[in-house]
Amino acid sequence: MKPIDQMEQDFYEGLIGRPIDRRAFLKRFGGGLIVFFAIGDGSLLAQQRPRQWYPTDFNAYLIIGADNRVTCLVGKVEMGQGVITSLAMQLADELDVPLDRVDMVMGDTDRCPWDMGTFGSLSTRQFSPFLRQAAAEARAILIHMAAQQWNRPIEQLQVKDGLIFDVANPANRISYGQLTAGKVIERHLDPKPSVKKPSEFKIVGQSVLRTDARLKVTGEAKFAADIQLPDMLYAKILRPPAHWATLKQLDTTEAETIEGVQIVRDGDLIAVLHKYPDIAERALKKIKAEYDIPEPKVNDQNIFDHLLQVAGEARVVEQDGTIETGEREAAITIEATYLNSYISHSPMEPHAAVAKFDGEKVTLWVSTQGPFTVKNEVAEALGIAPENVRVITPFVGGGFGGKNRNLQAVEAARLARRAGKPVQVAWSRFEEFFYDAFRPAAVVKIKSGLSSEGAPVFWDYNVYFAGRRGSQHFYRIPHHRTLEYNGIGPEPAHFVTGPWRAPGNNTNTFARESHIDMMAEKAGMDPVEYRLKYLRDEKMVRVLKAAAERFGYQPAKLPSGRGIGVALGIDAGTYVALIAEVEVNKTTGQVQVKRVVCAQDMGLVVNPAGATLQVEGCIMMGLGYALAEEIHFNGGQIFDTNFDTYELPRFSWLPKIETVLIEDREAAPQGGGEPAIICMGGVIANAIYDAIGVRLFQLPMTPQRIKAAMKS
Repeated sequence: MKPIDQMEQDFYEGLIGRPIDRRAFLKRFGGGLIVFFAIGDGSLLAQQRPRQWYPTDFNAYLIIGADNRVTCLVGKVEMGQGVITSLAMQLADELDVPLDRVDMVMGDTDRCPWDMGTFGSLSTRQFSPFLRQAAAEARAILIHMAAQQWNRPIEQLQVKDGLIFDVANPANRISYGQLTAGKVIERHLDPKPSVKKPSEFKIVGQSVLRTDARLKVTGEAKFAADIQLPDMLYAKILRPPAHWATLKQLDTTEAETIEGVQIVRDGDLIAVLHKYPDIAERALKKIKAEYDIPEPKVNDQNIFDHLLQVAGEARVVEQDGTIETGEREAAITIEATYLNSYISHSPMEPHAAVAKFDGEKVTLWVSTQGPFTVKNEVAEALGIAPENVRVITPFVGGGFGGKNRNLQAVEAARLARRAGKPVQVAWSRFEEFFYDAFRPAAVVKIKSGLSSEGAPVFWDYNVYFAGRRGSQHFYRIPHHRTLEYNGIGPEPAHFVTGPWRAPGNNTNTFARESHIDMMAEKAGMDPVEYRLKYLRDEKMVRVLKAAAERFGYQPAKLPSGRGIGVALGIDAGTYVALIAEVEVNKTTGQVQVKRVVCAQDMGLVVNPAGATLQVEGCIMMGLGYALAEEIHFNGGQIFDTNFDTYELPRFSWLPKIETVLIEDREAAPQGGGEPAIICMGGVIANAIYDAIGVRLFQLPMTPQRIKAAMKS
């Protein structure tokens, strides 16, 4: 067994981009104040440190124009999570300017500093310290400039709303814009100024309406497929009927008879281009293609046996004591296997890209979570220098990890080069399902033991193909071991898989919290009291107590018939506890989740309104993977290619949701986009058991599986 570190590699592997140098950065900007600073040893920067994630000159994040407007440049993208607002809030607070004076430029590889991508709930907890440090230094430089201009001591100057004034002489007043005069001013400060203390915040910590709200609800917001260019052609691409199918025969004769149609073949890429998308689609249907399809061996029924058969060597996630000693001390042993199927990301906006060549340089508008990754992928595919590729990221209509895969951008670039005109590739829902990097199908095997008094004595945890995120437990168990077999990826699993909102943690939390409930029942204790008795982390105790108090929880032994479940987890540095109430129809197997209380400790909450929206989104989305979402397949053929068979949560499923954000302004901000979703499988499984005394070991917990479990 190989020891591994605790870094969340599920996100990072294969996503490293190339930095730009400082000279190239300077050339991109012709006006305003640009701030450069070196990475220091400040408290914010002492948090989790990137591993070659950012270029040395990435710190120039803002431009102050002569009109007093501040342009914030970030490589992050806005895909519904709200960082367009929360990052602007942090910049405005550090800089002492009104929030509505900040303009965000996001995900433009020619204008923004390099960024690895928008995923892993990293934008606030890991990226914002760099942004805040840049703003703090900009503010300090401007004060220095004013002090020099007035020949006054710095200590005598103050800032309010972007206006510097002399406390001793109120006639001395000057705005940031007047100081910069639209010119590039390059200065450095040594030592570096400190960022503000939480007690000094005026904007951070306040609930703010999302700055993109009006654009979104009025339809003015632009997404990649909204980009229209002169002479642009729409591409419809020939797709195989199954993964790993090989083209045997091709006849495009009939398609070519349609006026204006252009057939492009670029290696394995075969597409129909036309100035109207419906005609391109009609022509595509005229193409006759025959394929050899491999004999299917793996399907959605035997996938779990397949995964166990092809699993590689175990790697230790964490361990203490010895399992053998624990087994000898145990009076009661519980052993169970937990399963979850492949599921789709299903973003509202399918993958889309527009590519346009101008000489040797290509510009792409792409729905992606990683514009700098796209830049390198396109450059490599075309055999051109990355400097000749510019990626612009409009608003992204949901990603959930699925838009770290950028096949459509490469397709658009290849077709545009061959066509000599701008080309748009907008995937259909079929293509979105077919080429999705699914959440992995996975297996978790747990064996645990209790003493005669009900105390946990050993915990043997083995996770296959889900990834190790969230596999670590937080209970007092003297002998424990957590092993990981294979992570997220294509080999040797069946389909290509990738990160799916809190990757791995949904699977691991479902298994762990289901198993803890079984231990509580064997101990003859209420599941909340059992957890409180054996939790080893005071922060988790506080979160669970907060959830129980808001819920009005009353202890009872399992199964109580009330339909109440509890689950705990940690994700992206945030502690979360969920208590849910469900109603189970024993005739149909249908589950109605009636109420969910979520208590969350995420440190400093930048925008409480935004954080609450994220919790509610997590809970609603989590209903899908817990109760309905599942990919059916045979070999390389996908049977679920639209929402007629692949069921997403509907408005009628919406439970009453109550969110408790635990105040901790002195703690560093943690992730908020994913934590609440990790408990949804576990909390509903435990609530179902409490309602009808039937334990579900596979996600999703469909009516068919619930009825089958009741019969068994």
